[in-house]
Amino acid sequence: MMSNELQDPGNQHALVRLDREGAVATLILNRPDKLNPLDSATISFLRDMVTDLEERPEIRVVRLTGAGKAFSAGGDLAGYLSLYQSPAAFRGFLERFHDLLDCMERSAKIYMAVVNGACVAGGLELLLACDVAVAGKSARIGDGHLNFGQLPGAGGSQRLPRAIGAMGAKFLMLSGEILDAAAAERLGLVNRVFPDAELASRSMALCQAIARHSPAGLKGAKYLVNAGLRDDLQAGLRLELEFVHHYATTEPDAMEGLVAFKEKRPPVFGG
Repeated sequence: MMSNELQDPGNQHALVRLDREGAVATLILNRPDKLNPLDSATISFLRDMVTDLEERPEIRVVRLTGAGKAFSAGGDLAGYLSLYQSPAAFRGFLERFHDLLDCMERSAKIYMAVVNGACVAGGLELLLACDVAVAGKSARIGDGHLNFGQLPGAGGSQRLPRAIGAMGAKFLMLSGEILDAAAAERLGLVNRVFPDAELASRSMALCQAIARHSPAGLKGAKYLVNAGLRDDLQAGLRLELEFVHHYATTEPDAMEGLVAFKEKRPPVFGG
């Protein structure tokens, strides 16, 4: 069960707020005055919320966004001044950040980044751990670490080239360039760009459309892509063959979809 604090959508002072609409939960980074920095406390709080959501099978899709005019402008650079002087504490921070993003990737739930405004450095690393990303027209997205002599430490150097290719990733990392939403869409960092005023409603509509699909099918599609990318093409093709054979012959939702098509009615999926 979720704690009372995490259940309360009216808790305006939480580091991360939670809203829910049907099968869609929305996690809102909630330090707009600081452009939603991903500091140690926020990472730990967000990790706890993701863990709690894992215990809620009725939640199929999770939106991640930011309060105010930013998704997240990245880490707390001022805080790093003291954190870097404690190697053990800094390693613990990096490991917690990695653990959060790994949990999102391993989850059966679908994570969508809803990028409103600045999404830079650690904010980009958070986006890259999501399954889908959409952005408002005024969004600005980039790596930006080297602009302040930093390096991506929460998986950005590994997930970015897998998302947009090695040359594109190295260009963003080395140049420090911050892209507008249209350029980010062309590069493949986001899937759709919406007018700012429509970002919340259209991203929610997309999440609800995804959530209507079979939970087992959503989990399987996410697993096939993520697991397949860990090996070469031939290994991925074998993985797909074995997984889909098992899914089609054992998963009730697979048969329900076919029967519903034959009977000309909407499918009624499990979960």
